[in-house]
Amino acid sequence: MARDTQAALVALNRFGFGARGGASGDLINASSDPRGFVKAELARPNGVLLEAPGLQSTPQLGQAVFAYQDQVKQAREAAKEIASEMAEAKPADKTARPDAMQPNAATPPAAKPSGQPLNVIQKTFRAEALARLQRATLTECGFTERLVAFWSNHFCISAGKGELVRIWAGAFEREAIRPHVLGRFADMLKAVEQHPAMLFFLDNQQSLGPDSRAGQNRKRGLNENLAREIMELHTLGVGGGYTQGDVTSLARIITGWTFAGRKGQLGPPGSFVFNVNAHQPGPQALLGKTYEAAGLAQGEAALADLARHPSTANFIAAKFVRHFVADDPPPALVVRLRDAFVKTDGDLKVMATTLVDSDEAWKAPLTKMRSPYDFLVASGRLLARVPEDPSRYLNGLNLLGQPLWSPPGPNGFPDTNAAWAAPEGIKLRLDIAAQIGARLGNNIDPLDLLEFAAADAASIETRKTIERAESRQQALALLLMSPEMQRR
Repeated sequence: MARDTQAALVALNRFGFGARGGASGDLINASSDPRGFVKAELARPNGVLLEAPGLQSTPQLGQAVFAYQDQVKQAREAAKEIASEMAEAKPADKTARPDAMQPNAATPPAAKPSGQPLNVIQKTFRAEALARLQRATLTECGFTERLVAFWSNHFCISAGKGELVRIWAGAFEREAIRPHVLGRFADMLKAVEQHPAMLFFLDNQQSLGPDSRAGQNRKRGLNENLAREIMELHTLGVGGGYTQGDVTSLARIITGWTFAGRKGQLGPPGSFVFNVNAHQPGPQALLGKTYEAAGLAQGEAALADLARHPSTANFIAAKFVRHFVADDPPPALVVRLRDAFVKTDGDLKVMATTLVDSDEAWKAPLTKMRSPYDFLVASGRLLARVPEDPSRYLNGLNLLGQPLWSPPGPNGFPDTNAAWAAPEGIKLRLDIAAQIGARLGNNIDPLDLLEFAAADAASIETRKTIERAESRQQALALLLMSPEMQRR
């Protein structure tokens, strides 16, 4: 069978995270059947799930963070009490020896606080990050991991919102995104909007139906944040045919969608619950359709209709093609993906397969700039470095402007060349590449790595640039900054 190295480069860079170094043979394997190499991951639906020792469910983590917050509060109170006691404890006799108040072997010192409790929030965040990074580094092609990253950014939350979102960020992705990446869009939409992390991130736990029992007893009312982002960012898109009145109606429909708090009055702390006392009673009109009063089912029916709305199909298809192919998505390809989405009732595996089967996805030049996350993962794969500590990756992502699970707003991180190819961003990438070169360059032949990354699909300019480098360290840095490593 003839080998196509250029198509293999497209398979690995456009759809995955690039070739792995070492003895993986990724480029050779991809070159014999590039499309089949990419689609092979789609045939393993369970392969997208992520389980690792120590990773816990959202309710378990909710209970852990509530317990941690209680421990912190107790430690602070204990510290204040001891500080107060020490301030009051003054020697009665001013002529006492200077060391009279000093502890000795026979007199143990006064009890001291044991310090702050172990920060379970940061520990959990790092463990979740490491599991994600290891999966992305070890996977053969990386297409399904790229799909996870795409959908996680589409339905984004931000760990910067507070302790609950930070501890739940990884679990949100594992529970609401991964199980549905190769399933139905409607199922992912429901899982996302009912996840405690999303409800907390967009303040739906604060939203009360004006005529609900809780709304009448308190001064709080509707919070439209989640409803607005469901329509603007998650389904219909800007210009998708909805009005402010529709946003308000959807906000009323999903009142009562919340999660159980630390006292567990409505259910296990940190679990999704429907609080009927906070739900706006009565029928609601949304996008020209009336949804009868049915409690939780009213909101689920509205989400199901939003998932299959024509505007949703258009919005999702265009965004999908923009991410994988070009900033200006080929219109014909968008139409084919839209039609696949509509005909299969939002089957995301079929939509991904349609993308891989399209000629446009293989003929378009590799002009998309890798995001910081893609760049760091691709570098680790090529260097055959399986991360054992997430610190370097997390620090690098912070430096490059894409902190993990922490986008600047509910619209996620940008997905265009203009966002990631700015001069300051390129300079920071060069700094990181130089640091990697200085740390690892002595024991690596960059020309060998170029063979793993691109072989004869590498440009003559890239090969000459590496050959002319003054040292292996510089050559490695130049390789990491080459188009073969920066473009997808």
